Amino acid sequence: MTHEEMWRLFSARENLTAEYEAWAFGDQADTLARLVLEGVKTATASAYPLYALEGEPLPRAGEYSVILDSQGEAVCVIKNTKVFVVPFGEVDERQAWKEGEGDRSLAYWRMVHERFFTDCMAEAGLAFDPKMKVVCEEFVRVYPG
Repeated sequence: MTHEEMWRLFSARENLTAEYEAWAFGDQADTLARLVLEGVKTATASAYPLYALEGEPLPRAGEYSVILDSQGEAVCVIKNTKVFVVPFGEVDERQAWKEGEGDRSLAYWRMVHERFFTDCMAEAGLAFDPKMKVVCEEFVRVYPG
């Protein structure tokens, strides 16, 4: 199903006229989308410097997203409940747990996110810095279910 089709079904059911974004989770799109469907993953994080570089606004609470798999197919719809910005080194155990990856520990979160952010920043011609800001989002899955 395309993201347009999923959004039409969801927005008609909820009588919404809101806008939405469609995107996939980083380099593990299928695994992370499955964790959202299972109710394990209820948060995500992204590199703050990339928003400024690309001139993109930060996500906000109340916004909807259609989550895609690695093939660009729609998996589910989420709604942001909280968005905050903290330095990488201040991301806490709660955020790591909500992201639902690996053993859900902060040590695991830091290991995989440092690697991921290093790659993303390098692609943009920037360097990872453990003091850089991170955009943390908490969300609920609203469709299906």
